Amino acid sequence: MSTMIPEAALDTIFRKARTYSAWLPKPVSDEVLRGIYDLVKYGPTSANTMPMRVVFVKSESAKQRLKGALHEGNVTKTMAAPVTAIVANDTRFHEHIPKLFPQMPGFKDMFTKPGMEEFARAHAMRNGSLQGAYLILAARAMGLDCGPMSGFDNAKVDAEFFPDGRFKSNFLVNIGYGDPSKLHPRNPRLEFDEACKIV
Repeated sequence: MSTMIPEAALDTIFRKARTYSAWLPKPVSDEVLRGIYDLVKYGPTSANTMPMRVVFVKSESAKQRLKGALHEGNVTKTMAAPVTAIVANDTRFHEHIPKLFPQMPGFKDMFTKPGMEEFARAHAMRNGSLQGAYLILAARAMGLDCGPMSGFDNAKVDAEFFPDGRFKSNFLVNIGYGDPSKLHPRNPRLEFDEACKIV
C-alpha cells in the first residue's frame, strides 16, 4: 500500500476525468455495475457502517419513473445516460452494525436512543456521501464516465423508488461512456493556498 499508483491511473481518476452531460450509445452491463460496487465497498466509513444504498436505473420503464422528478435542465442528459445511480442513505443503517462492526455490536444502540435522531441522520448523510464519492471514483477507474448532480426533487424520487421511507435519496450520478466532443473547457480550480492551510 506504500506504492503510488501510476500517473496514467491518476489521470483517469482525477486529472483528465470530466463531468459528462452527453453520452455515447454504448450500454453498461450489470456485471460492470457489480464491479463498481465491489470496489466501493472497501472505501472507509465511520465504524464501517456503510449507509449508502444505490438503485441503478437502466430500463426504459425505470427511466420514465425517474424523469418526473428531474429538474428541466437535467432531463435530456439523464434520459440519454445508459445508467443513472440513485445514491441514497439507509435511515436504519445501524441494524447492520452487528455484522459490519462485530467488535462493538452494541454500538448500534447509540443511534436509536431518544434524542439521537439528528446524530443518526448526520452520520448516514456524511458516510453515505463519502460512499457516493467512492462510486464516482470506482466508475472512473473501470473506464466509465460520470455526471453527478443534485437537480431533482428528492421527495418525488423517494416516493417513487423508496415508498416505505427507509431510504432517502442524496444525489444522482449518470454513468456511461461520455461523448468528449460535447465537453466544454474545464473550469478553473482553487489552488492549494486558496483552499488549504498547513498548521
